[in-house]
Amino acid sequence: METSFAEILYEMGAIRFGTFKLKSGSDSPVYVDLRRMVSDPHTLMRVAGEMVQSSANLTYQRIAGIPTAGLPLGTALSITADRPLIYPRMEAKAYGTGQRVEGIYREGETALVVDDVISLADSKLEAIAVLESAGLVVKDVMVVVDRQMGGADLLSEKGYTLHALYTLTDLLDGLVVAELINPARREEVLEWLEQQRHA
Repeated sequence: METSFAEILYEMGAIRFGTFKLKSGSDSPVYVDLRRMVSDPHTLMRVAGEMVQSSANLTYQRIAGIPTAGLPLGTALSITADRPLIYPRMEAKAYGTGQRVEGIYREGETALVVDDVISLADSKLEAIAVLESAGLVVKDVMVVVDRQMGGADLLSEKGYTLHALYTLTDLLDGLVVAELINPARREEVLEWLEQQRHA
């Protein structure tokens, strides 16, 4: 039987339990660190294959990986899907051309934004603003894991659609089935998520 994605992430230390400070400042009982996937080419390509399937019905001419975690994913997807990669600079260069979007593109082309995880969508909206200011069109955002903290809803309010391969609940369920965590741990995290959504 194929090892579940949740098991793979757990074994490589990409899902950890404890107390972790998030970018938003809140403390989380779980941390999802997909940057570790860059050291596992097989898993990276497995994710790229799943992204190709998930994006099959989307219309886009460019893949825009968000630095830094979204760049390896965007590169893997670009190679697998045979679509050109570009990426937004979160800070403009003070030298050279000073451009905010790296790579070759034309104004009016549609970019599929790619990143590893979504929590509150702040970094996604920041990247989208850079892409749109360069004349690109953004309709869809694809991530590997949706932490289910409201990011999808915020993107939707702004007119963008989120496509996530997995939710945090999916991963927790997979870990319980694999007996890597107990149901009580799963409930602890889900209760925390519920509190965050109503905070």
